[in-house]
Amino acid sequence: MRNLKRAFWGTHLVLLILWLIAEPTVLQSTGFSGPRRAVVQLTGIVAIACMSLAMVLALRPLWPQAWLGGLDKMYRLHKWLGISSLAIAIIHWLWAKWPDWVAGSGRLERPVRGPRGAIEHPVAAWLSNQRSVAEHLGEWAFYAIVVLIAAALVQRIPYRLFYKTHRLLALAYLALAFHAIALMRFAYWASPVGWLTAALLAGGTWAAVMVLLRRVGVSRRVEGTILSLHRFAEVRSLEIEAEARGWPGHKPGQFAFATFDASEGAHPYTIASGWRRDNPRITFVVKELGDHTDRLRENLHVGQAVTIEGPYGCFTFDDGSARQIWIGGGIGITPFIGRMKQMAQAQADRDWPAGQQVDLFHSTADVDPEALDKLAADAKSANVRLHLLIDSRDGLLTGERLRAAIPDWREASIWFCGPAAFGDSLKRDLAAHGYPVDRHFHQELFAMR
Repeated sequence: MRNLKRAFWGTHLVLLILWLIAEPTVLQSTGFSGPRRAVVQLTGIVAIACMSLAMVLALRPLWPQAWLGGLDKMYRLHKWLGISSLAIAIIHWLWAKWPDWVAGSGRLERPVRGPRGAIEHPVAAWLSNQRSVAEHLGEWAFYAIVVLIAAALVQRIPYRLFYKTHRLLALAYLALAFHAIALMRFAYWASPVGWLTAALLAGGTWAAVMVLLRRVGVSRRVEGTILSLHRFAEVRSLEIEAEARGWPGHKPGQFAFATFDASEGAHPYTIASGWRRDNPRITFVVKELGDHTDRLRENLHVGQAVTIEGPYGCFTFDDGSARQIWIGGGIGITPFIGRMKQMAQAQADRDWPAGQQVDLFHSTADVDPEALDKLAADAKSANVRLHLLIDSRDGLLTGERLRAAIPDWREASIWFCGPAAFGDSLKRDLAAHGYPVDRHFHQELFAMR
């Protein structure tokens, strides 16, 4: 999370500093029109730059994953940048429109502008001729952005509608990119803020085209076939085993996007199995959480085709620690199932320290004897000590209970997957007792919108 915040705030700070370098006298401006033009330029640059970076992250590139902590963190940054670009774009729009509204009401006198001199630079002259088109196109694209980003933040909108409408942001982005190119002060292009903006616009434009052509992640897709389906009725979860031909392999704890229905789009699921190249199978355990996931048990069948894209994520347990504590809340148990299966299968080719001790806490509100028996068997075969907490019987897992159960908790790395509020509560409690959460508390942020 620390690198996530650095990337977010660092982007804004760098843009501000570079803009101030290009506008060294801005703080000395007098009157109203000068500062107004400066604010409009600054907010326009920051808004389109943040939106450009968000577009690039929408391609799910692998290169930022290690530094940001995985695709789940990258998507969180994508979301923050989208919200930030919307907020700054609103400020940009208000500063551009407000003087006209006030002047129209008669409370502000419009400034008298003299004749504009001829523009000698041919590119600057061409851009100047596009101002009217760019202003109108940008205004309507802005309205579309407001609606589409607001819709993306409303969780009640079904995923299939979000999946379809969110892609339209790429089209609106292209219109805003043209708006920014035509209306940004021409002198900026020869300065560092212009160079950075140009690079981000180029990357964002490429990303927008890839999104519109539905080419996101295409090189990491493989075709598969569903081999088996098993439902755990009491916990309302469906286990899906699929053969994945051409799959490059994965580490336990990673996830993949699976497409069972093209009209529904790709959904992210944590992989609940290890990997053997001689037996290319992948298992997902999907919780019935409404809408699409509730219908899977009725819509899927053995032999059905599935498209799988990935793998993604850095929740891979490979920190080299000889002592680990795993915490799975509800369906958050899934990555730990995959890790235990791998540990049971790969004793001769281990990727963890010899003698590593692992305690797994599974906190759940739902009880399915069959599922719990399988979990206990996996833990036993992997030599993992299982702590089962059923909410109605045992209450919730707290930092105090964790410390009491694991005396050497300070020496352990902690891997958490489950409800965000649950993880944040544990993290705050442990941090208050001196645990270095920034370095040793690993939390999956499994929310893609």
